[in-house]
Amino acid sequence: MKRKSELQYQPIAERVAGVVTELDGHALLSPAVLPEGGAIARGELIIRYGITFLGKPHLSIVPHLVVADYGELLNGEEAWDFLMTSAHLYPRADVCGLLNDGSDEMVALKQLDFDYPFDVFVYRDIQDDRPLAALSALIADASPAYPEGLLQRLPRFVSLNAWRQNE
Repeated sequence: MKRKSELQYQPIAERVAGVVTELDGHALLSPAVLPEGGAIARGELIIRYGITFLGKPHLSIVPHLVVADYGELLNGEEAWDFLMTSAHLYPRADVCGLLNDGSDEMVALKQLDFDYPFDVFVYRDIQDDRPLAALSALIADASPAYPEGLLQRLPRFVSLNAWRQNE
């Protein structure tokens, strides 16, 4: 078991290069500037995933530490793997993390909805606690390389027109 003094808060963070555009109340990630909307960030960005609260899909937590009910402390990839594979086995375990507004929170796993789509948050910097935006979609063809987690959790469209038709 890891000691508390050895463990640091460490949310899962994936680095991507791109542009975040606000358009019609949505934040869209793309590899280049879109012909419409206003760019709100560009360059190297940080992506993190928020797990929604049961019955409160407007509220989610970005995990950075899991306190398993058998006493083990997990962070980073190890914590994320535990949440994705074993959370249902340990409903009394706690997760510490950042809410949508950047504030710290600790919640029992049984209060989270692992079946609801995860929120995909974008941050300017790895040290940021508050997300810049919650992404609605990825506008990119098949050529740019994006992390697998992002491709699994964020709807992808080959063009802005394709996204508009789906909206």
